[in-house]
Amino acid sequence: MTTLMTVLGVVVFAVGLMVSIAWHELGHLSTAKLFKIRVPQYMVGFGPTIWSRRKGETEYGFKAVPLGGYIRMIGMFPPGEDGRITARSTSPWRGMIEDARSAAFEELQPGDENRLFYTRKPWKRVIVMFAGPFMNLILAFALALTVFMGIGISTQTTVVGQVSDCVISQADTAKRDVANPCLTSDPVAPAKTAGFKAGDKFLEFNGQPVKNWSELSKDIRKGAGAATIVVERDGKRVSLHPTIITNVVAKTDSEGNPVDGTVKAGFLGFSPASHIEPLAFTDSVGHMGDMAQQGVSSLIRLPQRIPDLWNAAFNGAPRKADSPMGVVGAARVGGEVFSLKEPAIDRIATMVMLVAGFNLSLFLFNMLPLLPLDGGHIAGALWEAVRRHTARVFRKPDPGPFDVAKLMPVAYVVAGIFVSFTLLVLIADVVNPVKLST
Repeated sequence: MTTLMTVLGVVVFAVGLMVSIAWHELGHLSTAKLFKIRVPQYMVGFGPTIWSRRKGETEYGFKAVPLGGYIRMIGMFPPGEDGRITARSTSPWRGMIEDARSAAFEELQPGDENRLFYTRKPWKRVIVMFAGPFMNLILAFALALTVFMGIGISTQTTVVGQVSDCVISQADTAKRDVANPCLTSDPVAPAKTAGFKAGDKFLEFNGQPVKNWSELSKDIRKGAGAATIVVERDGKRVSLHPTIITNVVAKTDSEGNPVDGTVKAGFLGFSPASHIEPLAFTDSVGHMGDMAQQGVSSLIRLPQRIPDLWNAAFNGAPRKADSPMGVVGAARVGGEVFSLKEPAIDRIATMVMLVAGFNLSLFLFNMLPLLPLDGGHIAGALWEAVRRHTARVFRKPDPGPFDVAKLMPVAYVVAGIFVSFTLLVLIADVVNPVKLST
């Protein structure tokens, strides 16, 4: 049964991936047609075509390798010195192997002179290229909003879920046996010494009411020393007097949730209970903003992850939970999600958030101002607008369209880096995958 659920999870994620790619390319397609640019082809996948159908002037279809997609637009680049005009794919992968000017000269038809991408005003080209990533952003936020408001998220409460037996530095946690982490030399946790029990609900901390987990976490971290805590136990108020110690603990965000890194702070020694709680619209938007911020931070830190990825792929080092994943790694996680011994609604929510995160990553990655990504074409169109506006202001001749094709040598270098990084992630995903549980 576990194997079946794992396979089902992989299939569900693969379908979510294909829908996300098709949705992305639909953004390019719809806006290109809106601005009367001829689009000969809309394809999901790469490699040999397994099914296609022509409707009007566009061929729609699926290809054998479901790792991307593209549309072809006539006149993606201005003509070269020989006057030739080509069609160009929106896909960064096909962009590596297509020559900037010669791939589709033969596709020009009578009347195409007025339907070329490069002849459209810069703001129209920006819309066409931005529409693809924007569709992924819309899908990411729609999926996340559905989970946050319709199902809810795991929220830490002010109820004790489990009392720690001993004091362990966060730096040593990964080195200990999960089933029996304490050593005889470890000091007893303050919460256990003070008599805390699972199910205790915090009411007061040093005379102040406890409102939520976020405030309680901050009070404990700042409250090293003797403390007076009132809990509710079996319907009665019980006063406890722990001595909060200083320990190396995980960093937390503003909500009290663990994030990367460690810090020295007050330590009581318990885990809070949690429950699934739907969020209001404003809280959901706030969480989606946090998702976007974390996505940007992860993208910025991507080069710093390369040594860890290399060690995980080739030196047998542990794969970190926040390590970058490719399509293969994400699919494996999708399979693991469906095989977890959790309620079905929780597994569905996790899978939906996995697809939402993938779409958010697609948006952020494609917005990098580098060819052959969509952001590179957007940057070229914006630079053209600046050049032409400056020429008008200073009453100089119109410099004409900016020839993005001149940047193709840089694009090949960027594409080579992307491919190398993708291969590294793929190897790590195969030999040392990210796992939800150990």
